[in-house]
Amino acid sequence: MIRRLWKLTKGYRVAPWKSPYLRWRLETYLGIPADAIGPAEFFRLLWRHRRAFRRYLDWADRMAARYGG
Repeated sequence: MIRRLWKLTKGYRVAPWKSPYLRWRLETYLGIPADAIGPAEFFRLLWRHRRAFRRYLDWADRMAARYGG
């Protein structure tokens, strides 16, 4: 799971809320415009939806293992 998160935040590890992929994921999952997600909102959303985010990372790990990624 940590490895997948590391790959998803490549280039944005110091500021993961700027990651286009994670912003897109939060926007599609929650329906919040990506432009409205700043650092505080990003971490608040991750904490509030931590179980769903964990399930997503587990799913991403399974897909990467299955299809190579």
